[in-house]
Amino acid sequence: VQLQASGGGLVQAGGSLRVSCAASGATFGSYYMAWFRQAPGKEREFVAAISRSLKSTYYADSVKGRFTISRDNTKNTIYLQMDTLKPEDTAVYYCAATPIISGREASEQNYLYWGQGTLVTVSS
Repeated sequence: VQLQASGGGLVQAGGSLRVSCAASGATFGSYYMAWFRQAPGKEREFVAAISRSLKSTYYADSVKGRFTISRDNTKNTIYLQMDTLKPEDTAVYYCAATPIISGREASEQNYLYWGQGTLVTVSS
């Protein structure tokens, strides 16, 4: 599976941004998908995940109520709608995919395929 993230940019605090991740090379609908992020000087952390069937979504506490993950299996694409952005949301956002989840959806070790990342910068 090849993943291509896009849509990052500079936005003011309180604003919104949507990042996308296009997948190719596999049956997209058979993969769990997720977003992670890595802020400068920090470890990569889980942001959100979505199940293959679209029936289940999972969020980190830090983004719950502000971010929404979605997927369009007809377009082989997932999205992360980010609202009420804060300066602490500044990070490189990575999309990830895996055919099987063992344990927690938030565990980075579950994900076999990763996109190249897209930078989101939130100014105060």
